[in-house]
Amino acid sequence: MEIQALLIMFREVLEALLIIGIITTYMKRMGQCQYNKFVWLGAGLAVVASIGVAMLFQVVFTGFAAMGSEIYLKISIMLISAVLLTQMVFWMASHSRNLKGKTEGKMTEYITTGNVIGMVIHSFLVVLREGVETVFFFAAITGGDIGKGFEGWGAITGVLIASAVSYFFFKGTMRIPLKSFFKITGIFIVLIAGGLFVQGISMMQDIKLIGSVMPHVYDLTWFLPEHPIDYAHYVRDQGVAPLLSGDIGIFFKALFGYSSMPSIEEIIAYVGYFTVIYLLVNHQKEPVKAEVKEPNNKAVFKATNEMNESAVK
Repeated sequence: MEIQALLIMFREVLEALLIIGIITTYMKRMGQCQYNKFVWLGAGLAVVASIGVAMLFQVVFTGFAAMGSEIYLKISIMLISAVLLTQMVFWMASHSRNLKGKTEGKMTEYITTGNVIGMVIHSFLVVLREGVETVFFFAAITGGDIGKGFEGWGAITGVLIASAVSYFFFKGTMRIPLKSFFKITGIFIVLIAGGLFVQGISMMQDIKLIGSVMPHVYDLTWFLPEHPIDYAHYVRDQGVAPLLSGDIGIFFKALFGYSSMPSIEEIIAYVGYFTVIYLLVNHQKEPVKAEVKEPNNKAVFKATNEMNESAVK
């Protein structure tokens, strides 16, 4: 779980920090630093709102647990999270190239019209989206106990790494194309999404919500049990220890969706998921790069300020 938490938190925090960093850096370059406080206000309000969403989610989950429907909510969270994680990767892959230009264009519009409310709302929505996604994904990897996900070393480490990467990126020390950077991290996120998808199917089979033509295609418990409990049971029943530890099995299950005794449906779903991802990646057309002459926004801002001063006089 900690590896999942690290990757998810790293990705979500980094996306939010990069966009906020693009905005504040642009403001500084254009000599409009006085607006940065509104950007950070929106980001701060989004963090508070995300905490509220997490608390509300926990209350709802507890209510489902009291009604005996906890398992159905867990399954729903896992399947929806798999879809959202996959969508997040493809969205960033298609928008990372033009992310800077689009963000700066929106800020130009807000500055020239003096729309500080728009700045607050824009930064609020950017950070809130990442916060809500984090809450949902943490609910999926922790089985509904969101607080547990934030208490471990994975979440904290993810925040620290994301903060360091964004700092060095904007300082000019790190010169990595955003598209390549998000492509690499996206591979790991897709692996997590595939694992959640398969685990959701496994849980549906456990509660007999769906059946199975072949419940156990093979059994690799002798080689790599997927949990220390399975390791202990194997030692008790067979009198010998598996080749690898159950702790390794937990790691592979969390990162890749590993199962030592998968059903035929789990295998089909796992292979099918990555087949679809492969087809989508290979058929995704590269956007045509059009040359757009960047306007002299600094001059525009200067003229606007002079007009405002003249109007006041």
